[in-house]
Amino acid sequence: MESESEPSPPPPPSFSDADDPPPSHSPELPEVIALSPLLPAFDAALSARFRLLKPSPLPLSSPISSAASAALVRAPTRVDAALLDLVPSLRLVVTTSAGLDHFDLPECARRGVAVASAGHVFSPDVADYAVALLLDVLRRISASGRYLRRGEWPLRGDYPLGSKLGGKRVGIVGLGSIGSLIAKRLEVFGCIISYNSRKAKPSVSYKFFPTVYDLATECDVLILSCAFTNETRHIVNKDVMHALGKDGVIINIARGGLIDEEELVKCLMQGEIKGAGLDVFENEPSVPNKLFTMDNVVLSPHLAAFTTESSSDLLELIIANFEAFFSNKPLITPVSM
Repeated sequence: MESESEPSPPPPPSFSDADDPPPSHSPELPEVIALSPLLPAFDAALSARFRLLKPSPLPLSSPISSAASAALVRAPTRVDAALLDLVPSLRLVVTTSAGLDHFDLPECARRGVAVASAGHVFSPDVADYAVALLLDVLRRISASGRYLRRGEWPLRGDYPLGSKLGGKRVGIVGLGSIGSLIAKRLEVFGCIISYNSRKAKPSVSYKFFPTVYDLATECDVLILSCAFTNETRHIVNKDVMHALGKDGVIINIARGGLIDEEELVKCLMQGEIKGAGLDVFENEPSVPNKLFTMDNVVLSPHLAAFTTESSSDLLELIIANFEAFFSNKPLITPVSM
């Protein structure tokens, strides 16, 4: 019998002519590999300062021949052993996100690959967005707008009243950069703030709860602003939702996997909690269809961090991190590993 031929390996990634620097560029420009698709503005700005290599196709499936030592990634591109094997020359990976759940940080540390993140660039805008989602859920702004646009106001009368924000007991899960800014904004509205974190923070006066369940029992609102890790996956489960209660609201501007999404849908449908404001989802970009029909749920497609201003600030930070690296200076936003 003839033996079956082994499948041929995938061809090595190619670099388009557009990746070559124009004649006016110095041949000594340091190389940066884009391991994720880039926005046009980022592409143009980075190409003006570095020799930007854009392998195709993405995601990578075979080794790169370049000796470039620095790369840029966007979530959800995974930076793990498999990727690092394909680009063994890397010594720095800069990510456009503040969250690091797409990184295998121990593996990066083992290989001597430094990581730089978006730091706190997005924090103010995400905090604003969390408050906006909460206001929308409580005051039913989006839902009443749909009511008006459907022409139901003259036919069915005034839209049902919403709830005030002032005086609400708000529990924040993760009192880091974003969580702290959310707390400060909600204090202005007269909210009573408490929090759960890995440990109590002596620098704040808010009441600390050692578990999310305990926090939920004492709150009207839960806002999720913690990192997504193996330990925090489904940190908001059925028990936590029931502890929050029928008048409770959940806001998530962190990562979708923090919530047991299937249980959330059930609790919303059965009236076990009052409402939710969700900017992130467990299997993005897929969103449970049942959420689309609920007027007590406000949805957005992972937009909390992104404004024209934050994008501009992020681009400046990315360039500053690369320039620091190539000048043998400390990174601006290094990740501890």
